[in-house]
Amino acid sequence: MQQTPHALVEAVGVRKRFGALTVIDGVDFVVHEGGAVGIVGPNGAGKTTLLNVISGALRADAGAVRLGGVDVTRAGAAKRCRLGIGRAHQIPKPFTGMTVFENVFVGATAGARRGGQAACDVSTDALAACGLIHVANRRAESLGLLDRKRLEMARALATAPRLLLLDEIGAGLTDAEAAVLLETIAGVRARGIAIVWIEHVVHMLVQAIDRLVCMDAGRVLAEGDPATVMSDARVVDAYLGTRIA
Repeated sequence: MQQTPHALVEAVGVRKRFGALTVIDGVDFVVHEGGAVGIVGPNGAGKTTLLNVISGALRADAGAVRLGGVDVTRAGAAKRCRLGIGRAHQIPKPFTGMTVFENVFVGATAGARRGGQAACDVSTDALAACGLIHVANRRAESLGLLDRKRLEMARALATAPRLLLLDEIGAGLTDAEAAVLLETIAGVRARGIAIVWIEHVVHMLVQAIDRLVCMDAGRVLAEGDPATVMSDARVVDAYLGTRIA
């Protein structure tokens, strides 16, 4: 009998407000070990705010966040990184004036707190996983958009994550570049790393995930099998505007 994967991250009844505006309104969200969850929804739905609460960049006003069964609700982003949550942002933010390798080395040393040869080995492995070995000695700011996005992923991988959070990492890519990125993400999943991916490029997203969540107005509108969620009338009305195959 196949065992059900254990919950890696659980957000329970999470709420987040900015002044009078409720951005996340009692969200329950689970990511299982090795799983891949996509999040879609209209602008302002609370998607990125949810990732910020999971990563520790923002603290929830109510509810709880657990990582591997341990309550990390009050833990900051640095501690959650050390516990296994990595993050790649929508807009790549390389450390300028540093090489690609040095950027990833920061993840290995500051994020995973490795040193010496171990940090070098982890950095090299992360670069290889993201197809960046050939540009390791180039200045990070000289990279094109696809490689900048892959550098975001490599730097996160160097922190040894159990969960990788991706925020619209497919935005702005050509179809050929998107295919390369999908291969990279598949390689990350093959390492047993769980993924949560916010994306508006839906045809990319559904190729990489097991479960889809649609958010609207700070709440989970629908979740489950991607095809089922994308054909849900509520999702069509709130986000898609038309049914897709």
